[in-house]
Amino acid sequence: MSGTEETIRVERDDAIARVVMDRAERHNAMDETMATTLAETLEAEAADDDVRCIVLTGTGAVFNTGADLSTFEGDPSDSERLEGIATPLHDAVSTLVSAPKPVITGINGVVAGGGLGLSLAGDVVLAAEDARFEYAYPKIGLSGDGGATWLLPRLVGRRTAQRIAFLDEPIDAEAAVEMGLATESVSADSFDERLERLAADLASGPTKAYAEIKELFATSSTRRLDEHLEEEQSRIVSLADTDDYAAGLRGFLEKEPPTFHGE
Repeated sequence: MSGTEETIRVERDDAIARVVMDRAERHNAMDETMATTLAETLEAEAADDDVRCIVLTGTGAVFNTGADLSTFEGDPSDSERLEGIATPLHDAVSTLVSAPKPVITGINGVVAGGGLGLSLAGDVVLAAEDARFEYAYPKIGLSGDGGATWLLPRLVGRRTAQRIAFLDEPIDAEAAVEMGLATESVSADSFDERLERLAADLASGPTKAYAEIKELFATSSTRRLDEHLEEEQSRIVSLADTDDYAAGLRGFLEKEPPTFHGE
């Protein structure tokens, strides 16, 4: 089963783009077509100035379990199959991390393999209480992709990342929050409502400021402190010329909630 309408859905609600991975009968596992469609969809939403928050989530009891291994042969011919899925998957992860707007990953259930990188790429990661995170690659003799080996050490530290990868034990939602894999855990009954509230809050926020925060965080580990301080100064000064800054300052001075338009 593949194709845009069958595997990836986009639900637009004002400035929110909710991208839903919908291949429940395969545990939202990706074939090449689904991975490519996901990458193209996320790229389009990230580039759309009318979208001020992207939400990525799954259907059923699964967020995403990586590659659809039912199409694999277990021999060297799988190299091409892996590459066909990994290439667009990596494009999707890169888009989520670098999108000039907030990204929420709504972890509605099990996440494993390539889905782990997608889940960790959110600026805010909301996990349902029955969600489960698993590295999973060593179980089939593989190392990792989807940005997991880049994101994990940065989020939880190298030693914890090593424990996650080498021991490969399932991590429940509460533990995921405690170690920094997720931002918040909520009951399954309130998951959708909380996801919508978070998206609405971020979509109504200062979008350009969020974009600068993301960029500063992403590059902080590659600069010396003095270089980074200079970059911080340049970016915060440039934001003083935005409508959202004017609205925010006016709201602060007048003790009223500001209305941001992402401009």
